[in-house]
Amino acid sequence: QVQLVESGGGLVQPGGSLTLSCAATGEPWRINIMAWYRQAPGKQRDLVAQTTPLGPAEYSESVKGRFTMSADLSESTVYLQMNNLQPEDTAVYYCNAQISRTVHFWGQGTQVTVSS
Repeated sequence: QVQLVESGGGLVQPGGSLTLSCAATGEPWRINIMAWYRQAPGKQRDLVAQTTPLGPAEYSESVKGRFTMSADLSESTVYLQMNNLQPEDTAVYYCNAQISRTVHFWGQGTQVTVSS
């Protein structure tokens, strides 16, 4: 139905910035909500940000003011711009697409490591 491919992860120093991308293929016109989640080792997978095609994006309290989610509808791609990154932001970041209330698709995940 929908395939998601994330990119842009990597290693950055505290205070640095990174931008993640998530491209949707297959039937992207069926997507109702796009979201970013993250999962640190040994912890739960948590919602970071989510948006409908027309926005506005909503953010978790831990990233509000530092992260910005945006969408390029012509390219069926969403982005997560991450500023002032901290070690606590280290996690695997996953893109999620909601087709309906019961149908979701996940990307493979991309590692973000914040360390000096």
